Amino acid sequence: MTTMPRAADASPIARPPRQGSTPPAAWLVVALACAGQFLVVLDVSVVNVALPSMRADLGMSASGLQWVVNAYAIAFAGFMLLGGRAGDLYGRKRMFLVGLALFTLASLAGGLAQDGWQLLLARAAQGLGAAVLAPSTLTIVTSAVPEGAARARAIATWTAVGAGGGAAGGLVGGVLVDTLSWRWVLLINVPVGAVVLASSLRWLPESRAGDGRRLDLPGAVLVTAGLGALAYGISQTEAEGWTAAATLAPLAAGLALVALFLVVEARTAAPLMPLGLFRSRAVSSANAAMFLSGSAMFCMWFFMTLYAQNVLGYTPLEAGLALVPSSLAVLVGSKSAPRFMPLLGARNVAVLGTLIAAVGFGWQSQMTARGDYLTEIMFPGILMMLGAGLTATPLAALATSGAAPGEAGLVSGLVNTSRTMGGSLGLAVMSTIAAARAAEAAGRGGSTPEALTEGYALAFRTGAGVLLGGVVLMAVWLPWRRAAAPAAVGAVPAASADGDVVADAADTEGAASTSFEK
Repeated sequence: MTTMPRAADASPIARPPRQGSTPPAAWLVVALACAGQFLVVLDVSVVNVALPSMRADLGMSASGLQWVVNAYAIAFAGFMLLGGRAGDLYGRKRMFLVGLALFTLASLAGGLAQDGWQLLLARAAQGLGAAVLAPSTLTIVTSAVPEGAARARAIATWTAVGAGGGAAGGLVGGVLVDTLSWRWVLLINVPVGAVVLASSLRWLPESRAGDGRRLDLPGAVLVTAGLGALAYGISQTEAEGWTAAATLAPLAAGLALVALFLVVEARTAAPLMPLGLFRSRAVSSANAAMFLSGSAMFCMWFFMTLYAQNVLGYTPLEAGLALVPSSLAVLVGSKSAPRFMPLLGARNVAVLGTLIAAVGFGWQSQMTARGDYLTEIMFPGILMMLGAGLTATPLAALATSGAAPGEAGLVSGLVNTSRTMGGSLGLAVMSTIAAARAAEAAGRGGSTPEALTEGYALAFRTGAGVLLGGVVLMAVWLPWRRAAAPAAVGAVPAASADGDVVADAADTEGAASTSFEK
């Protein structure tokens, strides 16, 4: 899962180099910022192939396994906008260092975890570190390179590194789990993070927006706690049912926290999520569409990895290699979308991408316990992720096209946050559905692989239904914009291997005149 930059609300105030010092080479600053971004994006996908090994080693339950992904995603989404604002106020270099240090220490703690709760706590801390670190990466890149072709190349490098991190995650994770152990998908961050941290401390320049606005810490805590409570309540339904106190209590608490978050956002002077932005049809519809599509597409890697290893008997490395074509497909989709948007319109491209993904989900739902790689992993996976790439780009462009120039970056952040939040809740729902169906199938006397396959198939079938609902929502609600944003605002968004937006068009244009934060 990657981040989209957000345009700063004021021109950055950069500290001049110390007397007698030589400013660092631009390429070195760009390389360090990209290295930080690579770590954040890689960690979204690298753990997927390690999930079965984590469960076996730490004795985690099937429903608890989703939290290895969700603990990171919820903390990351909930604090992402806050991290960007902190970079504005306290300095992008400072927040980059703080976030990277927390991310690295949390990786060490996760790699050494001896119990499931320790791993989940470390993953949540990783997500918080990523939320502080990631928003500053593109700001640092654009501040280091003058306007023009050089800056465009630097931004393209940052985008490619983020997308490459997502695409490489499954393969890297497979190699590490097969040759060492699952712990190294987290421990590998420690030496790399330490080198980047030491180098950044020495070479990165400092900058800040200096607008004096406060941090909306209550808003970030409320929305993160609310999402976590909702996801936990949903996961309890498998064992307790929908009417049990153990289910209703966290669900009610989650809804109350989200409602309180909305009250706080409506009343605070500098809200994390200005509710007035949603008066724009483009902003509200694009965020709703991204939330809905994310709730299905976010689950694809989770279930595909479990199916490959738990049912088909793939090793972690084989599972990582099996998902390489779909990792590349999302890059193709995200790069192809801007070519179609001027011809078909952003709304139609988003609808087309979602339809393609829905076909892939429907195809994948026909999986069997003796599945063939080409027809039950590769081809449906390519369709699912090709559709994800085609969908994310026009939705991001539509959302920012409905915002004022000074708010384009904030809207970009909201789109990415909406997708991650939708994905976190979607994963909780889909995991519960899959586990319940698998338990039902096992109760009928089915073998373990067949029971698991029934559960995973139902999750993909449900995902296909959610995406078809998203098609209707997009067709009815999204505004019609034939020219779409890429031609109007500059660069084209890209996507990572999970379909997440890496960089948004409006933000890239904004970078040419100001700076960025998420």
